Amino acid sequence: MNPIDDREIELLIVSALLFFCCLVAFIIYFIILYKDRQNKHKQEQEFLQSKFKQELLKAQLEIQEQTLTTISREIHDNIGQVLSFVKLNLGSGLTGGVEVMQQKMTESRELVAQAINDLRDLSKSLSFHHIMHLGLAKSIEIAAEQINKSGLLNINVNIDGEPYSLGEQSELVLFRIFQESLNNALKYAEASHFDIDLQFTTQIFKLTLIDDGRGFSVEERMLEGSGAGLKNIENRASLIGATASIQSAPGKGCTIIVLLDHTLQSHANGDHPNSIS
Repeated sequence: MNPIDDREIELLIVSALLFFCCLVAFIIYFIILYKDRQNKHKQEQEFLQSKFKQELLKAQLEIQEQTLTTISREIHDNIGQVLSFVKLNLGSGLTGGVEVMQQKMTESRELVAQAINDLRDLSKSLSFHHIMHLGLAKSIEIAAEQINKSGLLNINVNIDGEPYSLGEQSELVLFRIFQESLNNALKYAEASHFDIDLQFTTQIFKLTLIDDGRGFSVEERMLEGSGAGLKNIENRASLIGATASIQSAPGKGCTIIVLLDHTLQSHANGDHPNSIS
């Protein structure tokens, strides 16, 4: 055999071996890189899941705190006054005749029945668990009714479409956004009216919260660093796959729109922490 042919064969063998070694090295590198990315993705998912659980727990505690404040105010301003009136009514009935006493007893029975109904309504909102049981729409209606009875604010609730469950976690976060917006209208905006619109369709859920308060500049508030509450609303909405837009101007009140698109949510369901049980 020609010695040149032998060298060519040896060269081909060496080249093939080198190519094979490079191929094996590339495959090993690709596997290591894939595993590394997989681990990073897993860590990111665990971080998002942990963050979501922390925000959910924070929302639960804030709902309880806000609810207890409402209950305290309701007991003092409403039920306490009703029971005080019952006490005075019964006392004044003792100094009158039989007819007066019967009239006072009837009035007192009606007032006590009213106080019992008010306490029953309050008992439904002692915990965030009532949201899971009653659903978002009913929970907002009950909260609005309590505020209307207190006379602090005139609230109007409009429900468009047939209410359906958005999931316990989503409804908890949405109720907290409603609570936060309502609290801002009561404490800072000096509003007299507060409109709540819930829109249920097969593709989207839309929550619109409007107050007629003094309003503010959203950009200025963000630049000043005093817009933490606004940012908090946006962040919480994003946790459940929703978007929140805040519109306001001095003297023109504030409008908050939270949009939950079920089509986008279902596409992202595999990567969103809300889908992790």
